[in-house]
Amino acid sequence: MDAYKIKGQVNLKGNITPQGAKNEALQVLAAVLLTDDTVIINNLPDILDVNRQIELLEYLGVTCNKLSANAWSFNAANVQTSHLESESYRNKAMAIRGSVMLLGPMLARFGKGLVPKPGGDKIGRRKIDTHLLGLMKLGAKFEYDSHTKNYKVIGENLIGADMLLEEASVTGTANIIMAAVLATGKTTIYNAACEPYIQQLCKMLNNMGAKIMGISTNFISIEGVNSLSGTEHTCLPDMIEIGSFIGLAAMTRSELTIKDCRPDALGIIPEVFKKLGIQMDVSANDIYIPAQEHFEIDTHIDGSILTLSDAPWPGFTPDLLSIALVCATQARGNVLIHQKMFESRLFFTDNLIDMGAQIILCDPHRATIMGIDWKYSLRGISMRSPDIRAGVALLIAALSAKGDSTIHNIQQIDRGYERIEERLNSLGAEIERIDISAS
Repeated sequence: MDAYKIKGQVNLKGNITPQGAKNEALQVLAAVLLTDDTVIINNLPDILDVNRQIELLEYLGVTCNKLSANAWSFNAANVQTSHLESESYRNKAMAIRGSVMLLGPMLARFGKGLVPKPGGDKIGRRKIDTHLLGLMKLGAKFEYDSHTKNYKVIGENLIGADMLLEEASVTGTANIIMAAVLATGKTTIYNAACEPYIQQLCKMLNNMGAKIMGISTNFISIEGVNSLSGTEHTCLPDMIEIGSFIGLAAMTRSELTIKDCRPDALGIIPEVFKKLGIQMDVSANDIYIPAQEHFEIDTHIDGSILTLSDAPWPGFTPDLLSIALVCATQARGNVLIHQKMFESRLFFTDNLIDMGAQIILCDPHRATIMGIDWKYSLRGISMRSPDIRAGVALLIAALSAKGDSTIHNIQQIDRGYERIEERLNSLGAEIERIDISAS
């Protein structure tokens, strides 16, 4: 097992370019199953979760060819649906939550989709009811095997339907869209997620011949078509990595420029970090963050303590609350972080408290942070990454801390961030990947 050894209090400087969007990549990779023509996807991040999704496609019979470091071609003309029932597929699919994205396209094109209970981050309950209920609205029959823990949907002739989603699930919306594009008739989805990932998926599908309207809104209308053709698609820059780099610059008091980051697709992310007092200059395609000795948290207009909470797009993404929380530990002022979606995502704050941060974990969903304004530095400790986003938040904290830190379980970070230690070391960081099993 690998770990990171990090030297703290090293100033960084330079330019960094974000990877392709992980969450978008997992969706558009699943969409290649909807056609027997070739699909080319550019700007795919070379990360563990994406590579596992590609391995799943290959196992099902999709021809996957790497064209360059971050570009692939896919051809799903010879998919073997019998592989869905195999133990090997089950083991591969259980290792990644993105495997659930294969349900909709497999059902639409082959009349059958199956995934085991998906894996992924241990951040709380992550039900897939929205996915299954939406597919059932289209006419699929659902089966659950309590022994194998397999979710199975069957339906040869899907029929368009009107549906109101109980929650604006991003992956649930994507799965329903991918099934509906090949269903007979019209489908309408109200309370649909409208994150940039969904917008990108819909644009890709329309380029393949789908008829999707209402893109970027929470009311999506789909006219089913008989078949889809191939296309070429480019993933957006990863907005979660961009937010992570903003937090990194603030916590290490570094001057950084985030290049080619499509600020127009970031929503309110820059504004939320500005509320924490982090200065930045947003240009046409870059974000410049100057070195800051101090940054001060805003209050609400009436003077009350600032509350930052997650919400469906265009609200603040839950994946960046851990980064905002870490930044608040060294800001001037106080903030309440309210993580509404997952009941285990704030538990990583125990590590920050051990590092010297002043945090009160009010309950599994809320934490109050008293910013210490650099009166003293966080101290380096040994800790463990519980999930992708908390792992990078702890990495940022370690880079700002006095002394050395060690982060274990870094395969969680590898799931979502491409060669992160190499890229940060090129800016001046001192992060060493070590094999602790050899010691």
